[in-house]
Amino acid sequence: MRLAYPERLRSEVEAFLQTVRFSEALQTAGLEEAMRYSLLGGGKRIRPVLALATAEALGGEPEPILPLAAALELIHTYSLIHDDLPAMDDDDLRRGRLTCHRAFGEDVAILAGDALYAEAFRLLLTRQSGAPARVLAAAARLATATGVGGMVGGQYIDVTGGAEPGANGLRRLHALKTGQLIAASVECVFELLPAVAGVDGASLRAFAAELGVLFQIVDDILDVTGTQEALGKQQGADARLGKRTYVTEFGLDGARRLAAESHQRARDALQRAVPAGAGELGAITDFIATRSY
Repeated sequence: MRLAYPERLRSEVEAFLQTVRFSEALQTAGLEEAMRYSLLGGGKRIRPVLALATAEALGGEPEPILPLAAALELIHTYSLIHDDLPAMDDDDLRRGRLTCHRAFGEDVAILAGDALYAEAFRLLLTRQSGAPARVLAAAARLATATGVGGMVGGQYIDVTGGAEPGANGLRRLHALKTGQLIAASVECVFELLPAVAGVDGASLRAFAAELGVLFQIVDDILDVTGTQEALGKQQGADARLGKRTYVTEFGLDGARRLAAESHQRARDALQRAVPAGAGELGAITDFIATRSY
């Protein structure tokens, strides 16, 4: 049976994000406004919710992980701001509102994205509790996931058309571009918390990696089948930009089959990782596989 999305965890994330401020100086108040405009514009908060759910699956409490969870959302928001720019996907809408560059101008949007990335690490390194070595390990994992060997590298391969042909090339592209940050949402928590009896770390990492791929396959399907009202952004952007997607490579039915297979692999890896039951991680996995927005 498909579980409900953990709204209680999303509510914790939303409440914490409301407390995050970036500037007390009048001269940069406009920059903070643009940052918070995009950060607090709603959304599923899948990455921070994943982090909180992982903490629970590892026997911890979600509240101490909130600085890391917020840092993940700051980085995700930065990536969306830059993705929407005219030089990238050239989108006018995000989460049902004007994109940051449409609301504040391209120059401010670029700076808002840059600042969110830096502020994410400041938040993680100054407010995240835990042994210093563990916090540094989590920060290193997050940096790896978002740099040239992760999200930004995947974006570069995407915009330059450098992905290798075939299914493996497409999977590698999206494992970097989308999957790395989603995987880090699980793995950074694993770095922060002490080892837990009964949890298989290798399987948990396999689950995290598969979840990122599943998210992208479903995203490609929704770009074809979703509506602007449901998605909160322009539908059909991938086709408009001539991007390689799971739908362009395998057709809609093929992409749906791949999504079902990926969902099963993620579920199997999660079962191996936490045989006693992973709680909300299972709910998030099912939501990602069946979401309509």
